[in-house]
Amino acid sequence: MSLLSQPPIWRESRVGLEVASLIRSPVFRGEGVAHGAGQPVLLIPGFLAGDDSLGLMTRWLRRTGHHTRKAGMRANVDCSEAAIERLLDRVEVLAECHEQRVALVGQSRGGTLARVMAVRRPDLVSGVVALGSPQVNPMAIHPLVALQVMAVGTLGTLGAPRLFGHSCRSGRCCERFWEDLEAEFPSGVGYVSIYSRSDGIVSWKSCLDPAAECVEVRASHLGMAANPEAYTAIAAALDRFRRAGLRRAAQRQVRYKRAA
Repeated sequence: MSLLSQPPIWRESRVGLEVASLIRSPVFRGEGVAHGAGQPVLLIPGFLAGDDSLGLMTRWLRRTGHHTRKAGMRANVDCSEAAIERLLDRVEVLAECHEQRVALVGQSRGGTLARVMAVRRPDLVSGVVALGSPQVNPMAIHPLVALQVMAVGTLGTLGAPRLFGHSCRSGRCCERFWEDLEAEFPSGVGYVSIYSRSDGIVSWKSCLDPAAECVEVRASHLGMAANPEAYTAIAAALDRFRRAGLRRAAQRQVRYKRAA
């Protein structure tokens, strides 16, 4: 990545302003937002972040009628394949409890994991909302963040538990993960990629997955988890996923009655 194309990381300093703007926003109070009607949603944090980083969004989703579950991550730094397996276990339980497919909301690396989960188990996933996720090129990130990735990879390679190693990028352990990331996205599963040209960590062009409906917002990278425009886009996406599920259920019921 050239110096001219590097994301402007200094813009990440405005996260506090975005949080203040969200709290004042009618969207945060649930005004003009479709009720979730108990829709199950799994939230997946970004690289180096844990479940608490999406705490504000979790409270908002619950307030607007969604049933949320955390990813169970203190920090999203594990081997991608191992993380996928654990997350899919959670999705399977959530889908069984609610007798419907689960919507996935992932920030940054969390959105990349969510895309692979949808490819692997479309029977469990109703839709994916990716926030600032570099789906086209996962390493299209600011050099300072790339150094953090390298540092975690070195520690994981040296044997530190629950950390990805350098082999996760080109070795056999995550070979299936990278194949699924590039695989065709399944039909019948919703997919929205939210991006910002003001993203200070991820190159916004890497978020433009051809398989997704791409929605632009004015936000920092970290601020997408607490940005009124992003929340409006998330609410609209989740509502479409839920309605699509209801239509499919109604169609199955009609087919069942005809067969009977």
